[in-house]
Amino acid sequence: MLFAYETERLLLKIIKPDQADAVLDFYMRDKELFEKFEPDRMPNFYTRQFQRQMLLFEYNMAVQGTLFRFYVYEKEHPERIIGTICVHHITRGFSEQCEVGYKFSSAYHHRGYATESLRFIMDLVFRDLKLHRAMAWALPDNTASIRLLERVGFVYEGICHDYMMLNQKWRDHAQFCMINPD
Repeated sequence: MLFAYETERLLLKIIKPDQADAVLDFYMRDKELFEKFEPDRMPNFYTRQFQRQMLLFEYNMAVQGTLFRFYVYEKEHPERIIGTICVHHITRGFSEQCEVGYKFSSAYHHRGYATESLRFIMDLVFRDLKLHRAMAWALPDNTASIRLLERVGFVYEGICHDYMMLNQKWRDHAQFCMINPD
């Protein structure tokens, strides 16, 4: 897998720790939105140092082939992160599967960027990583995320009860999967 790709309108890149300020800016722009759908943040999450450490960790995991977090940019504005899409929990051997997750700044919703990115990433997951199955989760009331998953070809599998701690509460999540068409 490469560390940078282009789609019709977007750039998807695995970035290094020197981009921590851009990542911090991305998270700060939509802090309230992202916190509604993700696990509680570490106390120092919104610091340059924490983001540098995470970028170093993610870069090393990409080198090892166990996690790929791509930061998404518009081609016309390659300096500003508009989203992120991640392939993680890659399992080899008996199951050949992974999990995918994504988030996009609210200013870029309803432009098809998440669909374009997720379709591209799923092609990489099946063609380049040669995985058999990909899974994704969404809060049952997150209709935008559920529509995105279904539009790309994910199929609803059921509810995972008390799947993730969000805002100090265990929350159910809808589980979706996509099987390699080949």
